[in-house]
Amino acid sequence: MVTPENPPPSAATPAARPMSRRARWAGGLLAVLALGGTGWLAWHLTHPAAPGAPANSAGAAAPGGAGGRRGPVATTVGVASAERARLPVLLDALGTVTPQATVKVRPQVSGVLEKVLFKEGQMVRAGELLATIAPQPFELALMQASGQRQRDEAQLASARVTLARFRTLLAQDSIARQEVDTQEALVKQLEGTVMIDKANEGTARLSLGYARVVAPVSGRVGLRTVDVGNVVSSSDAGGIALITQLSPIDVVFAVPQDLAGQLQQRAVAGALMPVAALDRTRASTLETGVFSSLDNQVDTTTGTVRAKARFANKELALFPSQFVNVQLTLRTIENAVTVPVAALRHGNEGDFVYVLNAAERTVSLRKVERGQATVDRVQITSGLKAGEQVITEGADRLKDGAPVTLPGAGASGGPNGQNGAPASGRRGRRQGAPEGAGPAMPAASAESAASSAPAGHGATAPVPAASAADAASPGRQRRASQAEGA
Repeated sequence: MVTPENPPPSAATPAARPMSRRARWAGGLLAVLALGGTGWLAWHLTHPAAPGAPANSAGAAAPGGAGGRRGPVATTVGVASAERARLPVLLDALGTVTPQATVKVRPQVSGVLEKVLFKEGQMVRAGELLATIAPQPFELALMQASGQRQRDEAQLASARVTLARFRTLLAQDSIARQEVDTQEALVKQLEGTVMIDKANEGTARLSLGYARVVAPVSGRVGLRTVDVGNVVSSSDAGGIALITQLSPIDVVFAVPQDLAGQLQQRAVAGALMPVAALDRTRASTLETGVFSSLDNQVDTTTGTVRAKARFANKELALFPSQFVNVQLTLRTIENAVTVPVAALRHGNEGDFVYVLNAAERTVSLRKVERGQATVDRVQITSGLKAGEQVITEGADRLKDGAPVTLPGAGASGGPNGQNGAPASGRRGRRQGAPEGAGPAMPAASAESAASSAPAGHGATAPVPAASAADAASPGRQRRASQAEGA
């Protein structure tokens, strides 16, 4: 039976459904607002206000610019002065040490090696005796040639006497003319024979001299390739010794074809161009010399020209076939304005430097034109004067008119302090916010203080964002109450 105290279920259901839908919408909206507030609080705690900004509305007129903004932060930079100096124009290349003479000593005659009079690695002079070959066969050959020459000379003398007698008889008409002519031919024949005998004697004497092997040039003897007792000849590939001339010595290197004309002109004019031979690490100079000569054609494969420099090499610091770094001084520029290489910058509009304004502690961007350069300095041909200070370190963070501070400068390093902001703003950031505002505290300190404060003093421990949203959502609390009532 239906009574007012017991309404039918179908009558209560339509009234309860609209209220449950509104509760869900309200609960969702409150949850979104709670999540947004929690996110803003987290961002505010993890992103403190910029240094120099006011802590509240009372600091809107604080020093540091309109609306509480501070000026640009000064950058610590390194500086150097533009100086006048002698700037050498250098050409760096890789060279190979080449001796002026490399001679493989071979015997001129065949025979048994009798003596070896040199030591491996010994320095020898031209004409110094190195080895001897057994001379007996060559002595005997010389004696034989000398005896044959003497015999033919005696026959020639007898023929000449006979020819003189025949000529006397022909004058008395006591002999036929034919006999005189025959005798004259015999004399000429014997003269030719004697000449041949003299040549044979000279050859034998020369072969005897070749039994003594001497150094053809001065230099250092290499490792020995033959021992005493071996039969040697002129056809031996290894020879007896290898002599390399070490002083003076040359270095061959390649220069770009664009510089070939300039080098040739200076060489023809008689200019002495110093050349330094450096070691592999370019840390020390092995020897100094002068430019010697230039090849007569360009290598089409590499586009370079071979050049040669000559060194005295008195200390024997250069070794044949050694690779060295060659540094050729083409010319020297006097009174050149130079700056460190680090000061020169490169942009879309060309080269530029940052010039320090000492009075204002700012920098100015100035376009320049570069000239010759060395390892650590570069020439400025225009746009900069000697004595001006340029920025060498920290220029990547600069622009035209930017404030800077020098290393080691104190709090009063610039007109606005070391950081380029007003001094009062720095004191406000160190001591707190402007007058009337609470003390400023970093986000990490605020979080640690809130988490460590006792619960009895009204402090609340930080909770995750999702938990805070669940606790702050009235819709969810209402649905939970309805669920419990049901």
